Amino acid sequence: MAEQKIFAGPRIRRIRNAKGLTQTAMAEGLGISPSYLNLIERNQRPLTVQLILKLSSVYKVEPEELQGEARGSIASLKEVFSDPLLAGELPGDQELVEIAEGAPNAAAAVIKLFRAYREQAERLSDLSELLAREGRATALSGARLPIDEVHEVFERRPNHFASIEEEAESFTAVLDPGDDLFGALKAWLRREYGIVVKVLPVATMPNWRRRYDRHSQRLFISERLSPFDQLREVAMEACLIRMSVAVAAEIQALKLSSDEARRLARFELGRYAAHALMMPYQAFQSAAQRSRYDVDVLRSRFGVSFEQAANRLTMLQRQGASAVPFFMLEVDNAGNRFRKAGAQGFPQSRFGGGCPKLPVHAAFTQPGQIFVEAVEMPDGAEFLCVARTLEGPQGAFNERPRRTALLIGCDIAFKDEIVYGAALPGATGAKPGQVPATPVGPACRLCERTGCLSRAEPPVTRPLGLDEMVTGLSAFDFQ
Repeated sequence: MAEQKIFAGPRIRRIRNAKGLTQTAMAEGLGISPSYLNLIERNQRPLTVQLILKLSSVYKVEPEELQGEARGSIASLKEVFSDPLLAGELPGDQELVEIAEGAPNAAAAVIKLFRAYREQAERLSDLSELLAREGRATALSGARLPIDEVHEVFERRPNHFASIEEEAESFTAVLDPGDDLFGALKAWLRREYGIVVKVLPVATMPNWRRRYDRHSQRLFISERLSPFDQLREVAMEACLIRMSVAVAAEIQALKLSSDEARRLARFELGRYAAHALMMPYQAFQSAAQRSRYDVDVLRSRFGVSFEQAANRLTMLQRQGASAVPFFMLEVDNAGNRFRKAGAQGFPQSRFGGGCPKLPVHAAFTQPGQIFVEAVEMPDGAEFLCVARTLEGPQGAFNERPRRTALLIGCDIAFKDEIVYGAALPGATGAKPGQVPATPVGPACRLCERTGCLSRAEPPVTRPLGLDEMVTGLSAFDFQ
């Protein structure tokens, strides 16, 4: 049987020092030479099973002390060095092992310091948001990943790009797709660029949605995707080719700080252009108003998914032909918020989007059902919210499908223009302002509502008020 080899030099050195032994004395007890023990302590020789048993019998060292001791520290150190502040400083795995095993106390101190830094950064971000809601902008900034920068830029600006809309209309005229946009795009790509579109089985493309092979001039699309998503992938590729100048100009106007951020922005603008091509502005805006913004009607009429039609509703802000200013939020079932946009920018300061009482979280309890609810912020602002789950790419039998939930919302003042307004409790015959609304907040850290059963964190604006004689309904009592 092959012997299991373990490199544990720093741990052997700590055990020897703790027992007050020299290398010569420990080597004699183990029946090996001092030079060999020196190589072991420098991780240049492994510990064999026989040596581990010898350590256990002679020095009463438990085998568990020699295996996996620093595994948790190594994972935590990887998290520390993945922070944007330390971009480019990430050591290799071996260096992390040496830090965790050679200086465990110092490694623990670094991890503790990083967690304190991250907590303070979150609190500063919360306080900055509070000040922004009061009209007092701050210059607070922190290290950000490129994806964070891109999300922030897109969330703050209106989700409308006039030049891309114009290019999409021009492209539609060239394609003349009729009722078969997918076929028209395939024919255009082959005719103009010699690119052939192929839908490949899961076994051939297990990890990709779309892949363009420049050598063979073929665009591969995964069969995992729904027909709607397959169309969007092909439309994205065609739009990024046809509209390269307009997309580059919009990216330049965003004033992003890195090539990686610009690459990510190009992907986002490609998605925007695909939606503009699949749902032409004038036709979609007219249909939206006639259907009173019924997303199911719109997705059937334009042959798109619920998510695509809802996303398009946030883009209808052309000068002289605007529509209800919707905003959108997409979350997963763990509560991670990873897509936000709005016709006038996502209303972060007014709406927040971080409250666990929002209907977007309840949507996971009944997949595929539409939840309609009016919500009221602490300052009295009210919003109409519509939420529904979304199904991701189809998996194999033994794979769990990806499921997220989408929320689209608007100011409650538009409820009479929207079909979903009639679904609000008490809406029939109710006078303006009488529609019951669910009290919510921007996020638990910024909300001061008392007695909230859904509270997950105490507010940063109030001291905790723990009282041995009184216990509130919330998990966090505060003064």
